[in-house]
Order: sequence, then C-alpha cells, then structure tokens
Amino acid sequence: MFDKESLSESELKRLRTISHYARGDILKMTTLAKSGHPGGSMSSLDIYVVLFSYAKLDEAPRDRIVISHGHTSPGVYAALARVGYLPIDEVIAFFRKGGSPYEGHVVKGIPFIDWSTGNLGQGLSAACGFAIASKLKNEKTNVFVVMSDGEQQKGQVSEARRFAVKYQLSNILVIIDYNRIQICGPIEKVMPQNIIENYLSDGWDVIQVDGHDYLEIYSAIRRALQVENPVCIVANTVMGKGVPFMENNEKYHGSPLTEEEYKKAMEILGLDDDLEKYKEMRKGIWSYNLKEEKNNFSLIQVGKPFTYEESEKVDSRTAFGRALKDIADKNIPQGRYICVFDCDLAPSVKTVEFSKAYPQFFFQSGIQEHNTATVAGALSTTGIVTFFADFGVFGLDETYNQHRLNDINKTNLKLILTHVGLDVGQDGKTHQCIDYIGLARNLFYFKLIVPCDPNQTDRVIRYVAKTEGNFIVAMGRSRWPVIYGSDGHPFYGEDYEFVYGRADVIREGKDVLIVTYGGMVHRALAIREELLKEGISTTVVNMASVFEIDRQTLRRFLSSPVVVTYEDHNVYTGIAPSLSRFLLEEKFTGRFLSFGVKKYGVSGDTEEALKAESLDIATVSEKIKEAIKKL
Repeated sequence: MFDKESLSESELKRLRTISHYARGDILKMTTLAKSGHPGGSMSSLDIYVVLFSYAKLDEAPRDRIVISHGHTSPGVYAALARVGYLPIDEVIAFFRKGGSPYEGHVVKGIPFIDWSTGNLGQGLSAACGFAIASKLKNEKTNVFVVMSDGEQQKGQVSEARRFAVKYQLSNILVIIDYNRIQICGPIEKVMPQNIIENYLSDGWDVIQVDGHDYLEIYSAIRRALQVENPVCIVANTVMGKGVPFMENNEKYHGSPLTEEEYKKAMEILGLDDDLEKYKEMRKGIWSYNLKEEKNNFSLIQVGKPFTYEESEKVDSRTAFGRALKDIADKNIPQGRYICVFDCDLAPSVKTVEFSKAYPQFFFQSGIQEHNTATVAGALSTTGIVTFFADFGVFGLDETYNQHRLNDINKTNLKLILTHVGLDVGQDGKTHQCIDYIGLARNLFYFKLIVPCDPNQTDRVIRYVAKTEGNFIVAMGRSRWPVIYGSDGHPFYGEDYEFVYGRADVIREGKDVLIVTYGGMVHRALAIREELLKEGISTTVVNMASVFEIDRQTLRRFLSSPVVVTYEDHNVYTGIAPSLSRFLLEEKFTGRFLSFGVKKYGVSGDTEEALKAESLDIATVSEKIKEAIKKL
C-alpha cells in the first residue's frame, strides 16, 4: 500500500523474479495464440508488477486500476498471475482462445481490472469518473491509470487532463509507459508530441523514472500519493525489454514471435521451453471464469410527478430540468447521490436549477464531449445515479465510440438528448440530429425513450432515474404541446405510469393506423382531424420506446387497410424498418407508408424544415388520402 519509505533488497529481488518469469509468460501466451502485443506488454510489465504488489487491493474500499492501453493484456495477466491472483498455466494456455476470460484486451471481471479497454485514449476519463466517486463518498482510495505514450496523441486525453485539474482529482495517478514506439515506428515520426510539457501546462505535476527500476517506480508512486494535485509519472521504458532482438523494434508492438524466435528468446531469458505443454492444455477448457462485475446501484426516491396543462406552455426540456431538480431534492440531502454532467449547454438542456442547488454534484465539463461521456459512464457504475445532458449531435453522434465502450462496460448512464430531429430548425443540418435512433440501436444495453410532451417526459425521467441500466431520453428543441385524451384531460396525467416497451393508443379508428413518437405525436393527431373531414378514421399510437414493438397493442389495429410510420428521423434507420418487419411477420396485406427524413434538412423554422421533407401535416394527410383511394 506504498506505506513503506523504501523497499528492502529481498523485496526488490522478489519483484525481479516475478518480472523475469512474467516476461517468459508473455512470450509463451502470445506465441501460442499466434497473436497479441508482446512488445508493449514487456515494457509495461514492471509497472504492473509494482502496482499489483503494493496497491491497496485486498481490503475495501480498495484502490482502482485502469489499464488504458488494454492491448498490453499479456503483461497484465502475467503480472496478476505471478503475484497470485490468476492461475498462471491457464493464463498462458487460454490467452485469446474464443470464450476464455483472457481476452486480447483487458476486460472487467479479471481481478482488479475496473474498466474494459481497447479503444485508446479513454482510460484517464474513466479514472476521473472513479476518482469523483471516491471523493464524493470520502473514501481514502487512489485511482491508478496506466497509459501508453502513443495514446497521448488522442484529443480525449487532453480533455481529461484539464477536467482532472479543474475538479482537483488529486486521487488520480497516471503512469505512462514511455517506450517511444508505436505500431508504425517511433512516436516522433508517427506524430511528434510533448508529453511532459502537455501535462505540466495543464497543471499536473510530473515525475520521471526508469520504468524498469522497481525502487524508482515505487518511490515515485509513494511520493505522488502525498501530493495534493494530479500527478503523472513518465516511466522511461524499452519496448520488448529483456530480449535484445525485440528491444526498440516496432515489429513486436503488435506481432507475436515465431516459434523459432520464441525458442531463441527462451534461451536468452534462461527459461524452460514448455510450449508443447500449453499447446496440449489449449485443447481443453479453463476453470477460471470472469467474476460478474455488478455495478453498485442505489435505489432512490423519485417523488410524485408534475402534471402540466397546455396553458402553462411548458416544454419537454423544462419538464426534464424540473423533474431532475425535484428528484435531487428528495435524495441528495439524504445521502443518495445524483450527479449531472454538462458541456457548456446548461441553459439549453435545462440543468441550471440543479447546478445552483447542488454545485458539488454538477460537473461543467466545457466543450469536451468525449471525455464527459466516459467520465459520466464510469461514475455511473459506482452507485451514483448519473445524468449527462447534451444536444443530440454532441451527446450521441459525436461521442458514439465513448458510449459504445460504456455499453461494453454495462454502465448505468442516463443520457438526456435535447435538440433532436428537424425540430432543431434554423440551426440547420449540422445540428439536426436525425440519426440518433439508428446509432443507439447498435448499442446492445442502451434503451431509448422519446416522450411526446412535458407530462410524459416528467414520468420518463423519474422512471430512468430509479431503473438500473443505460437509458437515452430524447426530446426536441421546440415546445411540444400537452397531449390530451378524448376525455379532455392530459393523457399523460395523474393516472399514467410509464412502462418501458408499452405503446400508448392516443386515439382509435378503423381505416388508418399511424405509429409515431416524440414531437410528431401532436402532428399525427392533427392529421387524424384532417382525415376525419373525409370520413377516414385513424388510430394514433405513441411508440415512445422506439426499439420495442408492442405486438399485443399493435395487433389490435392490423385490420386497418393502411399502416403509417411518421417520424422526424432518418426514415431508413428509425422505427420504419422494425415496424415493417413486424408487419411482414404478421402477414399484413394492406398498404404500408413510411414518412421520415430522406436527406439533410434545411435551415428554417421547424415547420419549414418539415415541409421541405414532405412531413408537414397537409402533405402527409394528402398522401394518406391518396393511399386510401387506391385501395
């Protein structure tokens, strides 16, 4: 736990022995698998051996370790095994074998690996999330993040550096494996960078060490942990350390040795060549399996929903902000924490009131969406309910890769997207998020909800706050009117409770079925009124859970001769494809019409943008009438 002032000679001898055998382990597993990254694993190895030997790992709350350059998994596995946390023979035999826990890039479930990585540049952001949790909970723990030198070229790393300093995350310690080699050669040729100067200019302290000197590594970590500032240790290392023909050779960054090279390396290291033993083992099955890394999840009180009348002129964004503040009022004072992240858009995404009431739990990240998405995702796994509110094109389109990694890590993030669809209007095509459903559909563990008015929005926000899992809630820029039932009361009023996957029948008819969501629901009701003038009765269904086909509900209306999807979204990736598949499965024999966005929108108000895409009420009404006449 880095509490000793120095290391004894016997301890140093132990570390040297562990690393010596671990180097052989790295070469054995990568040669056996015929793939992997031996060079970087060998340059990072001594860092791993010190960390796994002395970090506080065996008592709670424990230190956290993030391996940002996850491709050095052979070094991680070998170090963990030689320190005593993994079965060494299985690590070697089953590295990169399909289904085994010893994947090509590190994954959660391996002991003390707190974040599945692989996409470079995201580890420091995840560490910021873990560090925030430790500080809010007043835990005396540290977050170690080991990084490569090449990934410092990533813009997200600079975003994370600034964030850590702004929020005084002195419980973060970065250790950079500075071997100066990446896949295509020396970093100075691939992309010159000033790593030390960059950290210093952003307000970090920097310590340089020999990354293969155990005492220097240990002493630098111990010193860094006593500094009230984020610290970066630059560990000068050698790619392929320990095997002369591998050293400083970019070939071995991502390529294993041939068996001939492997035999030569074993001779140099003075280790047994027992590759045949592991070849035989590899035909079998492993006994160690990943331990299910369940997130901490806090049950919170969500209170009683607010109900709005049309006369109050409340938009969905404001309903979100009010619900968020109300939920916070019922939980934060009682120690049930809720955190909110913003990217310089608080007045637009309506998080200002939360930020004023609970500044300690509000994180203004500036125009740094990539870092923010990962920080929020990591924090959400620690038992703190986490919201990230942003415009659709920034909160999802721009940060898709970060949310993909959040998804892989099974986070508990509540992503609030405002300004979606052509509804963004005059901001034009760069800001009109018309692809969020298609993007989110690729994320296996995210659920997407598009409420249609402020009342449904309020109830959806309370639902996602109390429900474990990743949720996206999307809403527009303009004010969507309150939806009323046929009884004259708000449809999503006092008696309504949101149930994920359930579609709502707003009005019933027999000639046409319109399936829609979000800001198009009130327009669909207007289309219904236009069709009634011609004696055409229409069912309007709000499919707020846009990924889920409510088969039981929709089957009730498949006797309608015309079925319509109506959406302010790319028609090819919205609800139309999934609904058309459903109709095929149900052997629907009527007409199917899909109204949606077919090109980037114009810069005009919402109605102008919709009309340019033939999505205005008059045009859609006429096309449905034409379809009815052709029956």
